[in-house]
Amino acid sequence: MKMIRAIIRPEKSEEVVDALAEAGYVALTKMDVVGRGKQKGIHVGSIYYDELPKVMIMLVVEDGRAAEVVEIITRSAYTGNFGDGKIFITPVDEAYTVRTGTAGL
Repeated sequence: MKMIRAIIRPEKSEEVVDALAEAGYVALTKMDVVGRGKQKGIHVGSIYYDELPKVMIMLVVEDGRAAEVVEIITRSAYTGNFGDGKIFITPVDEAYTVRTGTAGL
């Protein structure tokens, strides 16, 4: 299993969630976060924004489905500008459902 964490623009989050749901990936966690990338924030006129609002979407999928999820996220979150986001993929050794204690997704 793989955990996919995508940090994207807030205005693209619903588009990404809808695209994932359309492809059958309905189970996810979404949270508001703040941060900055390699550019260390942005300047707008004389105002400097050190940290910017972003949305983090997290989901766990079977190993063979990670590439498809990454493609869906990159396609639906893309604007072509700095700050479009970043996707991180990490291995998941085990997963359990709290209510039932069942192992797996």
